[in-house]
Amino acid sequence: MRRHDASIHYSAPDTAPVVLVVIDMFSSFDDPQTAPFFKAAKRIAGKIARLRQRANDNDIPTLFANDNYGRWKSDGRQMLQWAARSERGKQIVDLLTPGNEDYVILKPKHSIFFSTPIETLLRYLGTHTLILTGLSSTRCVLFSGIEAYMRDFRVYAPMDCLVSEDVREHRMAKFLFDTRLNADTRHSSRLQLGRMKRAASAD
Repeated sequence: MRRHDASIHYSAPDTAPVVLVVIDMFSSFDDPQTAPFFKAAKRIAGKIARLRQRANDNDIPTLFANDNYGRWKSDGRQMLQWAARSERGKQIVDLLTPGNEDYVILKPKHSIFFSTPIETLLRYLGTHTLILTGLSSTRCVLFSGIEAYMRDFRVYAPMDCLVSEDVREHRMAKFLFDTRLNADTRHSSRLQLGRMKRAASAD
């Protein structure tokens, strides 16, 4: 896509070689499917928030990709309002509320790439590297990582910013990220974002 394409020229920065992606962190955490994740989600939300602040300091944008709970009658703002109506959900929203400079995309299935505009946006931004965080390491984050790898993105998956229902499954996810996706799974505090951005810019 040409840089001067007027359709999205004013809705995205000119370039973003690295993008921080936060997956499925907004929910009520009240239903049987999401309730088991709440304690772990709250724990990693603080770590993601700190990583996001460091990303902001390095001019790395954050993209929130979340399940659509509104039966296709909601947008990002309505989704956040719905999550915040739950006492549990509000705790996560308070830590990670998207700002005006962030991107919010609703996804219909596990992968952030399936039937969403993310790939078009990333191409426009000239993105080469994705930092994947959120829920869960064995499902949506893993599926997204596989598709990112297939599209030749460099993948970082800091395991302290990911969670699964089961510790053993989480370890299995780390093994897959390390050995099959050639991902970097080091602790988020060890990510050298400035160096990462320079390396991605050189690609």
